[in-house]
Amino acid sequence: MRYPLWLLGLCSIVASAAPMKVFILVGQSNMEGHAKVETIDYIGDDPVTAPLLKRMQGPEGKTAVGDGVWISYYTGSGAQNGEGFGKLTTGYGSRQDPAKDGGKIGPEYTFGLAMDRTFKEPVLLIKAAWGGKSLNYDFRPPSASPFPRSPADIEKNRNTLENSGHYYRLMAAHVKQVLANPGRVCPAYDPKEGYELAGFIWLQGFNDMVDGNFYPRLAKGAPGNRFAKYSELMADFIRDVRREFGVPKLPFVIGVMGVGGKEPGDDNLAFREAMAAPADLPEFKGNVTAVRTAPFWDEQLGAIQAKKEKVRQMAYELRNKGKRSANADGKMTEEQQREFLKDYEAKLITPAEAAQLKRGSSNAGYHYLGCAKTFALMGEAFAEANLKMRAEAR
Repeated sequence: MRYPLWLLGLCSIVASAAPMKVFILVGQSNMEGHAKVETIDYIGDDPVTAPLLKRMQGPEGKTAVGDGVWISYYTGSGAQNGEGFGKLTTGYGSRQDPAKDGGKIGPEYTFGLAMDRTFKEPVLLIKAAWGGKSLNYDFRPPSASPFPRSPADIEKNRNTLENSGHYYRLMAAHVKQVLANPGRVCPAYDPKEGYELAGFIWLQGFNDMVDGNFYPRLAKGAPGNRFAKYSELMADFIRDVRREFGVPKLPFVIGVMGVGGKEPGDDNLAFREAMAAPADLPEFKGNVTAVRTAPFWDEQLGAIQAKKEKVRQMAYELRNKGKRSANADGKMTEEQQREFLKDYEAKLITPAEAAQLKRGSSNAGYHYLGCAKTFALMGEAFAEANLKMRAEAR
């Protein structure tokens, strides 16, 4: 059952203390967020989500700035990690330059706005996210067993034990750095009132799902889930995070990967179950929640995108003289190939569908199509799950 934010917010405000509320958001590229701000208006095309768009807008109809919520965002590539911070607004999604507006949103935007509506005291989001990172290696929790290097790892000097868990350590160090001087990021912070670590949000998974070396396929007909080790690592991660920051029952939300929506492949489906499994452990009952993000996948955009993929595949077949393609004999000129593809796409995708895809999506399927509607729904769902755990803990 999903609780309305206003009800959970009322419970929180009535019972809340004055300390600033701090939420930590961590993961890989989808926590970074690849939805271009240009796709935000698409949210209003659906009567069901039109109210969500209004909650994302300020008094003049522009995207809102959180009056009482600030963010510190740590990200980067390679050794070029850095921080962007300020009042929460759009642009704190994926960034080429950590300190500059990237023109995108992730789940942090609506998550923060929801918390801003909920709490009278200041809210601080600390976000640490990097694209292409696994839990089994990059975010490997300290209490897990050493990463099992393969003979190829040793031969090629990759996946070294020293770098195992590197991004876990970067995340933890950044959180502690921000909390050592919260007023640097959040001017509204009152040292007399202090702060409360109020929740941790995790959104990750794709790199583990496609890692056939660490998660080998089971023999045909064998029982179990090939991704069971992910469930173990996720449980270790939750325990370690709580130990790291000294909050034994820190509310923890697992954003369960939902790319592909209602019709995922077998690996995708199995991985979803492995991600969600830790929430059912007795020790985590009531303080860890798995939020399924598949319902927020835009099925219409996904169907149009699938047609786009057919066009791309056809282009590949033509270029490479595929045996079943119209260019099997290699006699088509480049101009003829372009004309063929233009006709092929026109038969597959109507002008209305092309316009809808352009309006609502801005990235690939593994980034939830770069659809702001999807990321906005996820952010609100993560906030609701966190607030529900807080309310039930009282």
